[in-house]
Amino acid sequence: MEVLLLGHPKSKTSRKAQRFFSDRRVPVHDRDLRKRAASPRELNRWIQRFGVDGVLDTSATTYDEQGLRYLSADPDEWVDRFAADPLLLRLPLVRYGEMLAVGDDPDRWQEIADASQEE
Repeated sequence: MEVLLLGHPKSKTSRKAQRFFSDRRVPVHDRDLRKRAASPRELNRWIQRFGVDGVLDTSATTYDEQGLRYLSADPDEWVDRFAADPLLLRLPLVRYGEMLAVGDDPDRWQEIADASQEE
């Protein structure tokens, strides 16, 4: 089983995560969300664990451009928005089995790297 890294090449934290796992020789399946969007089922994993606020990137320019600061929506509506515009997500989204990480989280990445190398 490989570590799944959902991100995009222009994201600094996505590139940082790629380097992190590469330096530790952890096999990673890297998926560019601009080319292949995450499925609603996939996104729900992170939303259930971290909540919408945990996966939403409030510093993203699209967040302000779309006026989402003032939007009150249920998690299902957010899933649809995230699938349509992955730049709203705090990237990267990292998964290994049931282990998840959102954004720039080297401590959690290390836990995932350790778990992946034990198998």
